[in-house]
Amino acid sequence: MSATLADRAEALRALHRPGDPLILPNAWDAASARAVVEAGFPAVATSSAAVAAALGHADGEATPPGEMFAAVARIARTVTVPVTADLERGYGLRPAELVERLLAAGAVGLNLEDSDPATGRLVPVGAQADLLAGVRSAAREAGVHVVINARLDVFLRPGGDPDARLADALDRARRYRAAGADCVYPIGLTEPEAVRALVAAVDGRVNLLARPGGPGAAELAALGIARISYGHHLHAAVRARTADLLAAVRAGGDPFVPARPARSG
Repeated sequence: MSATLADRAEALRALHRPGDPLILPNAWDAASARAVVEAGFPAVATSSAAVAAALGHADGEATPPGEMFAAVARIARTVTVPVTADLERGYGLRPAELVERLLAAGAVGLNLEDSDPATGRLVPVGAQADLLAGVRSAAREAGVHVVINARLDVFLRPGGDPDARLADALDRARRYRAAGADCVYPIGLTEPEAVRALVAAVDGRVNLLARPGGPGAAELAALGIARISYGHHLHAAVRARTADLLAAVRAGGDPFVPARPARSG
């Protein structure tokens, strides 16, 4: 099993190509993961918010770790492509246990964010770098190059001086990469010049979030990034569509027939 996991981890890492990014429509259960693969995508990523919702929990580490890892395991055994899991800030687990449970679930990559789930505040950069270094060390010990995607939450905070926020993000990006992260994920960042600065700082190893109404994959790729995620947005769209279907059933209509446009005149 370890050899297979090691191979999948290397395959996942190789898919991170600056300027030709890995595109990840995030899944939330085995069925959605299978749909991602059947659509032709070479890897599956989970969304912590979407998985939490599917399990009946709120986002922000409200999901018991056992339930989260069980969900990841169901996804991993359903597909034959590499799986990377959004594990928030690690649920308070020590790096060795975090890596052990990740690999036991069959996943070979993970997201780790730098917000404290209890307070919502940014974790000191040194503390987060230590966590990432611990995960890298544990993965090395396990013989699998787990692909670490280090989320930067600097741009989720409204207001503040833009130059100071970018400086903080650049410092975090460099230190997280030095600690062993394969990619950095400045969630909430949309300004192209700031993206380019981060791309230059970490050799293109940047993940951006695709958002409804935002730039498309081609525009994001042109910035030189290596990975594009869709976060919880696909799950939100599915839930919205489900609500429409249920409303049609409740109204006594046929949910499988598109509504006819009203006649004018």
